[in-house]
Amino acid sequence: MSLQTSEKLQGLRGDVFGGLTAAVVALPLSLAFGVASGLGAVAGLYGAIVVGLAGALLGGSKTQISGPTAPLSVAMAVVFVDYANQDLGKALAIVALAGLIQMLMGALRLGSYMAYTPYAVVSGFTSAVGLIIILVQVLPFFGTEVALGGALKSLRSWPDAVSNADPSALALGVVTLAVCIFWPERLRRYLPPSVAALLIGTLLSVLWLSDVPTLAEVPSGLPDVKLPELQLSDLGAALPPAVTIALLGSINSLLTARVADSLTLQSHEPNRELLGVGFANVLVALVGGVPGAGATSCTVANVRAGGRSRVSGVLCATILLALVLGLGRIADAIPHAVLAGILIKIGFEIIDWRYITRIHLVPRENLVVLALTLGLSVVSDLVVAVAVGLIAAAMTSARQLERLELDMVVSTPLLDMTFLADDDGDDADDDGDDDGDDAGDADGGDDGDDAGDEFDFDFDLEMDDPFAARTGLLSLRGSFTVASSTKLFSTIRSDVAEHEVVILDFTQTVFIDDSAALVLGQLVDAAIVSDTECIVMGLSGMASTSVEALDVLRRVPEDHFVDDLDGARAVARRILL
Repeated sequence: MSLQTSEKLQGLRGDVFGGLTAAVVALPLSLAFGVASGLGAVAGLYGAIVVGLAGALLGGSKTQISGPTAPLSVAMAVVFVDYANQDLGKALAIVALAGLIQMLMGALRLGSYMAYTPYAVVSGFTSAVGLIIILVQVLPFFGTEVALGGALKSLRSWPDAVSNADPSALALGVVTLAVCIFWPERLRRYLPPSVAALLIGTLLSVLWLSDVPTLAEVPSGLPDVKLPELQLSDLGAALPPAVTIALLGSINSLLTARVADSLTLQSHEPNRELLGVGFANVLVALVGGVPGAGATSCTVANVRAGGRSRVSGVLCATILLALVLGLGRIADAIPHAVLAGILIKIGFEIIDWRYITRIHLVPRENLVVLALTLGLSVVSDLVVAVAVGLIAAAMTSARQLERLELDMVVSTPLLDMTFLADDDGDDADDDGDDDGDDAGDADGGDDGDDAGDEFDFDFDLEMDDPFAARTGLLSLRGSFTVASSTKLFSTIRSDVAEHEVVILDFTQTVFIDDSAALVLGQLVDAAIVSDTECIVMGLSGMASTSVEALDVLRRVPEDHFVDDLDGARAVARRILL
């Protein structure tokens, strides 16, 4: 057997083990996320199959396993209750619209920009998802029904749930949670804690505690195709939640793909990933499933078991499909309390404890963004929380950029005796001074020896104050954006007014956006009002794009545009003559 054939067989073996392992992990999670979404346990399985298969075939990562995730299940619960008024057709239409938005983002090649989502927003949202799962699942953990309407409504139902707790359900929930937490490390490589908890909890229910609420009548077989129901008049109300699901699903998928890359040393295609997961979510809306994205826990399980190609993802979805075709009667016996115990453990793990425990060490602005995102997710909904979090993060980032950009503005007064002087006398000769005597006479000297001194001016200049600085150099280094545009004018206006000539130095300017360009135009106008001449030096490349497009320097004479400091000196001499 050749080495190449052996490597292929080894890779196939790894993909088979990876797909099997991922399917074992995905089964209880998809059931639990289906229940958490409000669409039902089988909807979670449908989501795992459709999104998993489409993601494996069309996605941008070879090793990522896609399916229902905690953020999307919580978001779907909000959409189903608050935006669709528990109308399944409208809820699925919003999912389909979200998939189309994801496909559009991929077609526009926006996948790489999703990485710019501030971590404080991601952390706040992730922690909020974990907290919401815990708050909502406490009710079935005690044997009562889930309270539709979000975390606050569930929290208000806690006293009744505790006082009317079902002892059998509570016992199953405690056992399940204990198995998830204390499952021996040496057994985790063979049987994940969530699967062990599902099996043990269900067996306890079947053998001894059969009077607890169960899933009951989980359908088996292939799902019916459901066409989304969305009227044109409902499009405006459906767009915000659809955008939120699209953004959450995209961020979730791309972050999981990055995790897979770090484990396999491969690289994913972000735009293809958005196209693939978007198409998957359009398909899942047609079968009534829960929308999905890259599932981190399943992906890690797949990679660690040896999965290295799309075969493992296809195999995982195929195994789940086979289970669905005959799973109905088996899944009927799964107690809600068991799934609640699994979800509570998942919720606790989802909370970003690493960032929260170090929040006192990060800038205060990040704490504000985290608190806003987390708080609004719990008391309002995820749609509002993500929008406000992104706006708050943009504002705090702009404030930090403002300080950095203003620090890169350097104002330097140029002494006449050094800047306007001619070190070697060449310019004096060019102006017709044959021997330098005239320069000496202008300075009040009684001979022509000044022509050979260190500083020799090529024009008649009264040196009443040898330390005068009638020319100023204003260097704008780096990038200038809307973040600093408000204070840029007030910061440098006084420096401009102090000189008769100001040199606007763009030789080290990288980028200027429209807002900063307009401020430069205002600065030139203010300089003209204060009888200050402007010289523009080294304006080129990306720094000139917005400046030239908006024509903000139109009042600067054409011969005042120079390439370097020597050119600026020549123009300044001519102006001050």
